Amino acid sequence: MTSPLARRVYETCHLTGSFRLRSGQTSDEYFDKYLFEAQPGLLCAVAEVMVTLLPECDVLAGMEMGGIPIATVMSQLTGLPTAFVRKQAKEYGTAKAAEGTPVVGRRVVVIEDVVTTGGALLASCRQLRAGGAMVDTVVCAIDREQGGRESLAAEGLRLHAALTRRDLENSLPG
Repeated sequence: MTSPLARRVYETCHLTGSFRLRSGQTSDEYFDKYLFEAQPGLLCAVAEVMVTLLPECDVLAGMEMGGIPIATVMSQLTGLPTAFVRKQAKEYGTAKAAEGTPVVGRRVVVIEDVVTTGGALLASCRQLRAGGAMVDTVVCAIDREQGGRESLAAEGLRLHAALTRRDLENSLPG
């Protein structure tokens, strides 16, 4: 049952005040997803639910920045190796988009903290595929239910979410 977990995540991450959003708009509410990742017990609880959503795979690929701590904990829970996926390949050193364990020819599940529209996530999945990874699944902590699932499906990617925006909202009393 995810309701108690949804409530813990909501209570940890929901902030009130005055916040400038990425869109430039101002909101009196903000959901700071990094706050649940900064709490070891809560991060582990979310990762444990996410592990139950994994299909058979060879590698967990944590998205920069929020997917990396979750993928690391999931790696500890499953014994699966981890790759760390940059939004853009670095321009120095190895110039890789995915650091850590190799992904070429391997079944890779992409790990993300929050999926909204899926735009940056799609770009990274394309990068992984272009680099030889077999990617057909994304597992996230929270699906904000704002079109990401549909965008991913249009490119042959299944999305599995530990929690949804609806779960978080429904976890509140009365």
